Amino acid sequence: MVKVVTYLEMNDAKDLRPGKIVPELLLRRVDGGLPLVRATHAQVGSPYGWRSASRTNDEWQELVRCRPLRQYWFITLKDETVGVANVEPQPGGDVEITAFGLLPEHVGRGLGGHALTLTIRQAWDSAAVESPAVRRVWLHTCSFDHPNALPNYQRRGFTVYRTEVEAE
Repeated sequence: MVKVVTYLEMNDAKDLRPGKIVPELLLRRVDGGLPLVRATHAQVGSPYGWRSASRTNDEWQELVRCRPLRQYWFITLKDETVGVANVEPQPGGDVEITAFGLLPEHVGRGLGGHALTLTIRQAWDSAAVESPAVRRVWLHTCSFDHPNALPNYQRRGFTVYRTEVEAE
């Protein structure tokens, strides 16, 4: 099976094209070490083969320890968790969106555009590492992710800067 990995970037916060506003959809920062965070990532990523879906609790705790700058966010609607978003500041002013997705029961309800908009804004508002300001927000997606993932990223203003084809 072939997997296509697409890397996208946004080099200016002004390039963000917001999705349709969903009232009461918010980001809520959470402690990445909480079991509920790992479990929610597993639920979101399981349909797409995310590594986080199969990590043991010990592996998850090691990831959290090794990535102290990573921010973990729940995407919430009326105080109900509907998805996850992680952003991680990196050296040189880059911020990576390391995870973004909705729980399966909330996919297809028109939440993804606004949820991604909130996540991108959070990434731009993150403190830069070894740089005076965030200069780039980037992420990657693959052909195993939801079919609307890549189009949603592009509609929000991300541009492709690299594509890789991997044999699985």
